[in-house]
Amino acid sequence: MNRYSRFSLFFLLSGALLLPLGLYGQEKNNQAAPADQQQDTGKKKDKGPDKAKNLKKLQKELDTPYKKWLQEEVPYIISDEERAAFLQLQTNEEREQFIEAFWQRRDPTPDTVENEFKEEHYRRIAYANERFASGIPGWRTDRGRIYIIWGKPDEIESHPTGGNYNRPDNEGGGQTETYAFEQWRYRYMEGIGSNIIIEFVDPSGTSEYHMTMDPGEKDALAKIPGAGLSMMEQMGMSSKTQRFNRTDGSTAPRSMSGGGLESDNEFTRLEQFAKVQQAPPVKFKDLEEVVSSRIVRNQITFDYRTDFMRITSDTILVPITVQIQNKQMTFRNRDGVHSASLNLFARISTMTGRIVQTFEDVIQRDFPDSLLEPSLKGFSIYQKAVPLRPGLYKIDVVIKDVNSGNVGVLNTRLAVSAMPDEKFDASSLILADQIEPVSSKDVGVGQFVLGSTKVRPKLDAEFHSDQPMGIYLQFYNLKVDDKTHKNDLSLDVKVSQGQQTVSHDVKTGEDLKQNGEQVTYENVIEPKALAPGKYKLEIQATDLLTKQTVSRSADFTVTPPAVMNKAAANTTTGR
Repeated sequence: MNRYSRFSLFFLLSGALLLPLGLYGQEKNNQAAPADQQQDTGKKKDKGPDKAKNLKKLQKELDTPYKKWLQEEVPYIISDEERAAFLQLQTNEEREQFIEAFWQRRDPTPDTVENEFKEEHYRRIAYANERFASGIPGWRTDRGRIYIIWGKPDEIESHPTGGNYNRPDNEGGGQTETYAFEQWRYRYMEGIGSNIIIEFVDPSGTSEYHMTMDPGEKDALAKIPGAGLSMMEQMGMSSKTQRFNRTDGSTAPRSMSGGGLESDNEFTRLEQFAKVQQAPPVKFKDLEEVVSSRIVRNQITFDYRTDFMRITSDTILVPITVQIQNKQMTFRNRDGVHSASLNLFARISTMTGRIVQTFEDVIQRDFPDSLLEPSLKGFSIYQKAVPLRPGLYKIDVVIKDVNSGNVGVLNTRLAVSAMPDEKFDASSLILADQIEPVSSKDVGVGQFVLGSTKVRPKLDAEFHSDQPMGIYLQFYNLKVDDKTHKNDLSLDVKVSQGQQTVSHDVKTGEDLKQNGEQVTYENVIEPKALAPGKYKLEIQATDLLTKQTVSRSADFTVTPPAVMNKAAANTTTGR
């Protein structure tokens, strides 16, 4: 029996044993469920206060990486049974096995080497941190929580500055002014229903949107006499005072029709409010370990690059980029189209040999006769973003040319550093030959996509003078002022050649229109303003509230304009 099988048995037995012992429930914020909600099995069990005390003690005793995994990375998707079982584990080896099994149980395609659920989960955390932060990390906000659990809504009605608002009939009709608010609509939520609308309101004007069950909370004129009246109030059939005497949890004016929508029913709203915050059900529970091994030889050379982006204090997104010259690929002519195909396999493991991630894909290139020769001067590029915990890893990459059978191998060390909450820090500085916003449907999806931006690294950092150079850099853990809910960032961007400064620019968080604890700096430099030669880009950021400074730099080269066909430099995509 292998260790995964042993652990599966351990997990099932521990879950079965823990439930009768009253360790089933754990409320939001890691509080134990009340004793009267526990199942009475007729066996001896801990009393409510003792159980709560024991669970808190167990959680406090967890090593920091595992505590952060439980509290910061999976708190919205881990079930009560799993949480209780995890807190009972005695060794870090057991915890590592539990975490592996946790993700395997949720893998929608267990017969493949990739775990799409895990990758999507960490992508959602990264996106939430980028888009929803305001005084607190984006993953901790209400919008971040819903996005992480349910993903991107099908529709978003956004009112970022509030303003004039014509109430629908079910909210009383009439015109009023509102605070900033958003309504997210999901066509379907499993276990909840269809056409689910979730409302977030920002009454303080600080971008701290919170989820609300009260459709009247967004009304900025609700407590101003004679302003923002509903249809019934305008007709003298009701008064504003009556809004606040309702017993159904809403302060919206009553509808002229009286009945309203079923979704406005008090119990419907309460049920939906609770269900959308619960961990989603686990669908895939029984998996088998797949072990594969390959013997390879090194006949193809390729370049690689690793970057580091913070997701949480203990999880780092590591985009791994591989680039190969097209002239190393074997093309075959079929009806005037020259095709080449590469199979890519990669494995990331700990220094002790435990495999933490594998992925494989196909790099396909096709050129007509007229473009084959210039294409051989270009390259093909591939990227896979992998969430990893801080630590030291080994990475093995194998690329095989399907037509020739030639193989290229990379075996190297991968050090992933932590980015703790209390330290002002930054991601890798990426120089890109493509940096552009993606459509809403492609946010966080596909190769080279970081949040809402496509960032394709230029591995050799050589830019033709007619080729824009993109700059991408993220800053983390900025202090946010308690009163203004804004950061105080100073960003110093300098390009130099030798001892001479070629350009110098200073930015602030206000200039970047980002006031949370995470800020993304994106810019494009036109190298045509620079003479051919070698340059250095230096970016120094200072958090003026904490006096902490972080800097990143990168060398790049400007060359004369390219003469080859642009198709030669096009990127490839995976399967």
